[in-house]
Amino acid sequence: MPGFSKFVNAFKKYPLLRGMASYSIIWPISSLIQQTFEGRNIDNYDWWRCGRFGLYGSCYVAPTLYCWLTTANILWPGNTLRAGLIKTLVETLTYTPFAMCSFYFGMSLMESKAFYEACIEVKAKLWPTYKVGASVWPVVALVNFCFIPPKNRVPFISVCSLVWTCFLAYMKHLDKEDIYLKTGQTPIQFMKIS
Repeated sequence: MPGFSKFVNAFKKYPLLRGMASYSIIWPISSLIQQTFEGRNIDNYDWWRCGRFGLYGSCYVAPTLYCWLTTANILWPGNTLRAGLIKTLVETLTYTPFAMCSFYFGMSLMESKAFYEACIEVKAKLWPTYKVGASVWPVVALVNFCFIPPKNRVPFISVCSLVWTCFLAYMKHLDKEDIYLKTGQTPIQFMKIS
C-alpha cells in the first residue's frame, strides 16, 4: 500500500502532524468524557462542543505546544535533569498560563460569546485552573524533557493530557453564575476587579 506508507512516513518526518492528529482525537474524547459526567449520553451529547474541542486542540494547542517544545529544546538542549528542570520551570511560568488564557478565551469566542464575556471567563477561571495545573504538569513536563525524545514530545503530552483536558472541559463549562455567587459580585463588578 504505497499511500499508507507515505502517510506513515509523513507522521515520522513531521512530529507536528502526529501531535495534531492525536489532539484531534484526544480533545473531543475528553469533552465526551466530561459530558458523560454531566449526565449526558449518546442521545444528548453536545457534538458541536466536541467539534470545538477537536478543532481547538488540533489546530491551536498542538502547533503552539510544538513551537514551545522546539524553542525550549533549542534554548536548553539535552535531556539532562538540569535542562529538564529549567525547561519545566520556564514552561510552568510562561507557556502554561498562556495556554490556559488562550483556552478559555479561544473556546469562548468559538462559542460565539462576546469579547468581554471571554475576558470575564479568563479572569474567573485562570487562577483556579493554574493552581491545579501547577501541581500536576511540572512532573509530566520533567518526564517529557528528560526521558522522551524530542520528536515524540508533542504526542506524549497529548496522551498525558486526556485527564487534564477532561478537567479543562469541566472548568470551561462550570457555570459562571456559580463564580459570581462565590465572589458576591455581578459580572460587571467582577470584570472591573484588577
